[in-house]
Amino acid sequence: MILQGQRVMILGGTGQVGQAVALRMFRERPAEVVLVGLTREEVDAAMEILEPEAQTWGVVLRGAWGDVFARVEHQGLPRRRFLEDVDLQKAIVQDVLGELTRESVERAFLFRLLVEHTPGVVVDTINTATAVAYQNIYHTASEVFAFIQKGKSRESGFEEAVLRLLMSLSIPQLVRHVQILWEALMAAGTRVYVKVGTTGTGGMGLNIPYTHGEERPSRMLLSKSALAGAHTLLLLLASRSPRISFLDAHADRSVHWEPREGPVIKEVKPAALIAWKGLGVGPIARGGTPLPLYDSREPARLPVGRAFRPLAEGRGEVVQDRFVSVYVDTGENGVFSVEETKAITNLGQMEVVTPEEIAEVVVHEILGRNTGKDVIASLNASVMGPTYRGGMLVEEVDRWASEAARSQEVDVPSIAFEILGPPRLSKLLFEAYFLKQAYATLEATLEASPAEMSRALEDVLFQDAPARRLLLSIGLAALLPDGERLLYVSRKTATFRDLKDWERGLESLTPAAMARFRYAEWVDLTPENMARWQERFREVLRMLQTADPTRGSACVGDFLPSRWPREGGRFAIDPGRLVAFVFSYEDRGRRMLR
Repeated sequence: MILQGQRVMILGGTGQVGQAVALRMFRERPAEVVLVGLTREEVDAAMEILEPEAQTWGVVLRGAWGDVFARVEHQGLPRRRFLEDVDLQKAIVQDVLGELTRESVERAFLFRLLVEHTPGVVVDTINTATAVAYQNIYHTASEVFAFIQKGKSRESGFEEAVLRLLMSLSIPQLVRHVQILWEALMAAGTRVYVKVGTTGTGGMGLNIPYTHGEERPSRMLLSKSALAGAHTLLLLLASRSPRISFLDAHADRSVHWEPREGPVIKEVKPAALIAWKGLGVGPIARGGTPLPLYDSREPARLPVGRAFRPLAEGRGEVVQDRFVSVYVDTGENGVFSVEETKAITNLGQMEVVTPEEIAEVVVHEILGRNTGKDVIASLNASVMGPTYRGGMLVEEVDRWASEAARSQEVDVPSIAFEILGPPRLSKLLFEAYFLKQAYATLEATLEASPAEMSRALEDVLFQDAPARRLLLSIGLAALLPDGERLLYVSRKTATFRDLKDWERGLESLTPAAMARFRYAEWVDLTPENMARWQERFREVLRMLQTADPTRGSACVGDFLPSRWPREGGRFAIDPGRLVAFVFSYEDRGRRMLR
């Protein structure tokens, strides 16, 4: 990709890696670089440093600030408000654990940010794993467990403790963050996204001795590493996704759809201490608060057998309210002493990589040069994909199953058991199965009208007792041709957790809910849905009839005429293959890489 003339956004652009990426980026002469930081103060400070270099290369430098993990309306609120305000806590839990909707995406600051600036390239240097993992789920979980152990789950404080626990669930937060990021990249038309990730341990093992003052081995630190790995796998899936939005999944889509690749997704994962942002002399602060300088020359005898009071008044004195020393600023990791820095960067310890080296790799990857440091490309190259042997054996399963169904007594046909899921898979398989029973071939369905197909499938539904009983037993329902009657059962063995969405929403049915259930869960026998199946069959027939291997492999699609089953010289209705077609082309869930 050519960076010249592009708009580049650097998330976390005020940090040491973000600033180094900006400086290296200027040399490629993008039209504009947008630095994004948490606060206006840190953005202004970074721009003051970078502006002279940007002007030298003729690059427009802009700033934006805010929390990319929060709503637009929550920007600027102090952290203590989230710890004290129950309504805010409930809003956060809803954002993370609720269903992904257009409203939940559009109120996210990250989405608004990308849509407003429409960057062609996004470089994400935010340490997402740290931001998400360091909420101490272990502490909040112990609070909730203490209430339960004491049988005080009805007492004051329990609800607040549970909310804090839900707010600290890291995997749901990471999943929702990646979902919103994906929707934002789609909406902004971004072409390349590069993540500067982390190993969580600076490349060291489980026995890492540096734990930010926690126990060793640190559960919090290992949680951070686990999140970093999960983040990488989610980005791997993103790299294999087509350029589509996954919102409004029930909306009708044309079957004449060719998948387009989404933005190029890359990740550079440093496995060493990233240092350093700066050297200085000044007050030493922890968590933004300067450390006082204490002194004492009066040792105390250890109170064996009595309570030990380390914070007792009169023990020692404050010499200065703050103290000054030489420090090494390592960015998000805080300031280290000179000796701490020497220890952690020594050979055999974490060692060190500079921000400028990371920036060089990031820019080379954006430009399309192979650095060998893109983790996503490495995973794509090393994971085991489908095999020829596997494909051949699946055909043997199909042959054996057909013979077994004819030669052995079975209670119901092997259509769908609702174990693989989702319900849409089962409902489509049943619709295709009923079409097969009524018409046998793709061509025959096109000789009937949608209304005739509806009546024919209703007859099959009531005449084929084994298939009907299976449909009802796994929790599906059948919408009859008039669109006003629903065939279903109340499953006595089903718990609330087992209920389908349509079963929970049947009492307060709305037109929007009906549309969603017809799309995802109900076997739909209406003429409208039969017309949709005819469109699908026309497209499948077009693909089968135009496949011509003599003109080269490019003239053969996913479905080979010689491998498709036939009935009387015509192409048979094959439910499994047809649903695969729907998922690949209509629902846009086609695999992008093998």
